[in-house]
Amino acid sequence: MQQPWQLYLLWGVVIGAGSGGTSMIMGSAVVNRWFHKRRGLALGILGAAFSSGQLIFTPVLMKLNILEGWRTSTLFIVVLLALVVLPLVIWLMADTPSIKGMRPYGANGHTEKSLSPDPNPMRKAMANPQFWLLALSFGICGLTTSGLFQTHLITHGIEHGFPEMTMAVSLGLMGATDVFGTILSGWLCDRVGKRWPLAIYYLLRGATLLLLPYVESTGQLMAFSVVYGLNWLSTIPATSALTADLFGKQNVGVVFGWICFAHQVGAAIASYGAGYLHQMAGNYTLAFMVSGLFAFVATGLVVLIRE
Repeated sequence: MQQPWQLYLLWGVVIGAGSGGTSMIMGSAVVNRWFHKRRGLALGILGAAFSSGQLIFTPVLMKLNILEGWRTSTLFIVVLLALVVLPLVIWLMADTPSIKGMRPYGANGHTEKSLSPDPNPMRKAMANPQFWLLALSFGICGLTTSGLFQTHLITHGIEHGFPEMTMAVSLGLMGATDVFGTILSGWLCDRVGKRWPLAIYYLLRGATLLLLPYVESTGQLMAFSVVYGLNWLSTIPATSALTADLFGKQNVGVVFGWICFAHQVGAAIASYGAGYLHQMAGNYTLAFMVSGLFAFVATGLVVLIRE
């Protein structure tokens, strides 16, 4: 890449499309096809796998970026995807259990036969207020996580005097604690429901975002990373399971895909909006404060959902 438009096209559009296609939308569709029981736990383990990637690769990629530059870091990702991930997907993945001569975990023959998708599930979903409550709350999830942190957290930390590697370790620690938090979230979904755990996640997230501008030491930063990391991806098992319960497991791919579209819209608003507020105020304090208040709004939206 030599020009800004090439960055927007390749990183923003092409890589963005690939990342969206292999995100938790596909993972949720796969889990809901393969699991009749323990769906929440399976979704939690899948979310924990996402966090494990963050834990392992963020410090590695930051080190490569510092020593060799961003092109070497990108090439490392390309080689890993092409030589490891893609062959495993081609070899092991199957669209449905029936292709492997199996049934979904915990299902009987009647359950499997009933899983035929609606011809137009979004027409019914968009007429249901529960869809809009889920979509709006998950939009705020994107606004308070990936769009905000993965774009601006390292810059915020450097402005506060933290080295780049310290910020990379902070993100990795968030991933480590999120492994535990996401699995716990899935386990809770199977046992106590989805709505109240989801509301608590947003409440906790809002409180930590309001405190972030006042983090000044490495110890405080790591403590923040632990608390925030516990609910980074914990919203995904609960939101995906709620989508399946409200609109049918067979329609999760489409309906949850549109709910995740709202998530990415929120992430895009945060990416641009936090940068704009930083340009206006000279720091990220206002951006984090506004995001924390939005997380409290998401708590109220989730409380209104009827399981």
